[in-house]
Amino acid sequence: MVEELVAAGVGLACAGSVYLMAAVRVVKQYERGVVLRLGRLMSPVREPGFNMIVPIIDHMRKVNMQIVTMPVPAQEGITRDNVTVRVDAVVYFKVVDAADAVIRVEDYRYAVSQMAQTSLRSIIGKSELDDLLSNREKLNQGLELMMDSPAIGWGVSVDRVEIKDVSLPETMKRSMARQAEATRDRRARVINADAELQASKKLSEAAQTMSGQPAALQLRLLQTVVAVAAEKNSTLVLPFPVELLRFLERSGLQAKAETAKAEAELGLTREPVVTGAELGHLEESAAAEVPLPPVAVKEADLPPELEDRPEAENLA
Repeated sequence: MVEELVAAGVGLACAGSVYLMAAVRVVKQYERGVVLRLGRLMSPVREPGFNMIVPIIDHMRKVNMQIVTMPVPAQEGITRDNVTVRVDAVVYFKVVDAADAVIRVEDYRYAVSQMAQTSLRSIIGKSELDDLLSNREKLNQGLELMMDSPAIGWGVSVDRVEIKDVSLPETMKRSMARQAEATRDRRARVINADAELQASKKLSEAAQTMSGQPAALQLRLLQTVVAVAAEKNSTLVLPFPVELLRFLERSGLQAKAETAKAEAELGLTREPVVTGAELGHLEESAAAEVPLPPVAVKEADLPPELEDRPEAENLA
C-alpha cells in the first residue's frame, strides 16, 4: 500500500513538473507575449516577466518590440529625367502593437520589406537625378511617409528610411565628370579675368602716381634691373631712359629761348634765310596769295631751273 502511495506521489510530482514546464513562459523586457486560446486572441498582451498559460489550449507568440534595421535590396529604375539608376536603402522600424502585428499581417517583416522596395521604386520614378544625389533628406522623408501610412495598420511604425547608395551607369559618370571639369574650368577663367582686371586697375593707379614723380620710374627701373641681374643671365638689355631724352629736349629748348631773348635785348636781328629746298614752299604760298616776309636767298642754294627766272633775281 505504501509503495503504491509513493509511486502515485512520484507520478503526480512528475506530472506537476511537466505541467509547470509546459505552462510557464518567461517574457523578456524587450518582448511582448500574444496569447491565442483555441485560436482566439486573449487580452491583455502579456507583459515582460513570469507568465502562465494553459498547456495545449493556449499558444503564446512573442513579439520583439526593439527597433529593427532592415536593408532594402538595390532597386533599378528610371528617373524623371530618363536616367537609369540603382538605389538601395535601409529601413528602421519597430512594432508598437504586438497584437496587430500578429493578427493583422502574416509576416510583418516580409511585408515591410516588400513595401520598402515598391516605395523606393516609386520615389525613383518621381525624382530627378540631381535630387537623388544632392537632396536625399527630402526623399528620405517622402519614403518614410509612403511606408508609414499602411504600416501603422499592421501595428508597425516606421522610424526612418535612409537612401544608402545611388549607382550610375559608366557613361553617365563620364558625362558628369566632364561637366564638373568644364564648370571648374569656367570658374578658373572667371577668377583669372577678375585678377587681371584688379591688376590692371592697380597698375593704372601706380602709373598715375609715378607720372608725378619721375624719380619713382627710375627707382622702379633699378629694381627691375636688380631682379633680372639676380638670375644667371649671360646678356642683360637695359632700356634707354625716356626721362633723359625729355631732359635733353627741355634743355635744348630752354637754351634756344635764352639765346633769342639775349639777342632781342641787344638789338641784334637776323634776316631769315631760305634755302633752295624751301623755295618751292614759298612759291606755293605766293600762288595762294599769302603775303611773304622779306627773306634773303642764298644763290648757291637755288636749284638750276630757277637761276634764270626774274622772280629768283628779285628774291636775291
